[in-house]
Amino acid sequence: MPWFARWGRGGGSVEEVRHPRWGDRTPDEVVCARCGEVRDAMEVDRLLWCQRCRLRARNEAGWWGWAIGLGFGAAVAGYVWLVIRPTDLVIGGWIATVVAAVWIGAKIGREAAYGIMRAKRRRGGGEGAGPPLR
Repeated sequence: MPWFARWGRGGGSVEEVRHPRWGDRTPDEVVCARCGEVRDAMEVDRLLWCQRCRLRARNEAGWWGWAIGLGFGAAVAGYVWLVIRPTDLVIGGWIATVVAAVWIGAKIGREAAYGIMRAKRRRGGGEGAGPPLR
């Protein structure tokens, strides 16, 4: 407890000192930063994205992730084919390596794309995108 609360700064007693809570500083309704729809404050996250926008962005990031993963897998396959030049004896192991590279590349690409979407605060398409007009 601060010293001025104990000694009653301004003539008030200790019981009169009221510390604001987190919930007192937030509005009841906020605008989603991506779709622009008015939502309850409990339905948005800390970047003010609603659940629907997060799911849509996660889905779009998944498509970007698979594209990145396929590109990475193609690069690994080119490296294996041109530099390593595998023999026919262990070709199954190299195919499994390329498949694993595609899968891991897709996972990393999805998370990177989702993080970039969130950091850039990109607006979603569709009707009603943007802040509401007054």
